[in-house]
Amino acid sequence: METISSLSDVATLRSHARNNIEQGAITASYSADREAVIELLNQALATELVCVLRYRCHHFMARGIHAKNIAAEFLIHSNEEQGHADQLAARIVQLGGEPNFSPDTLTSRSDAEYQVGDSLLEMIKENLIAERIAIDSYREFIQYLGDQDSTTSLLLKGILAVEEEHADDLADLLQGLPTKM
Repeated sequence: METISSLSDVATLRSHARNNIEQGAITASYSADREAVIELLNQALATELVCVLRYRCHHFMARGIHAKNIAAEFLIHSNEEQGHADQLAARIVQLGGEPNFSPDTLTSRSDAEYQVGDSLLEMIKENLIAERIAIDSYREFIQYLGDQDSTTSLLLKGILAVEEEHADDLADLLQGLPTKM
């Protein structure tokens, strides 16, 4: 554990803050590979956007006796995934990067696939698979960052918690449906 004497004195902090002020929040103490972090954030952004679109499609395509509540859950998840995409894009900009919203390469940059599914059961399964992919992807990203970028790590941990909640919601929905529909 560091002692208080290992912390920078006020004069040093003030001096360092005056250097490279055009870089905003990125100071000399930022130790992560910024370009790699931006690239990984753009990959996560693509994943979230694909999930937004898949959930939104499933919301409108859900049919059957069980569809009303499940479609509503899909819409909630879609909106939360859009919130994640917005958070990731904002962090990319804060790190001096450009968020990649290009639809031309969206699915190729995404960890998750865009699978529509022919039935309510298949839709739930496809969304659960995508959530499980996102969970592992975010865990790896957080481990990669270690303590080099605590702000991005905290952001990802918050998103990860919601993705785990989504996976639990979908697993519960699967248990509530008949196996043959």
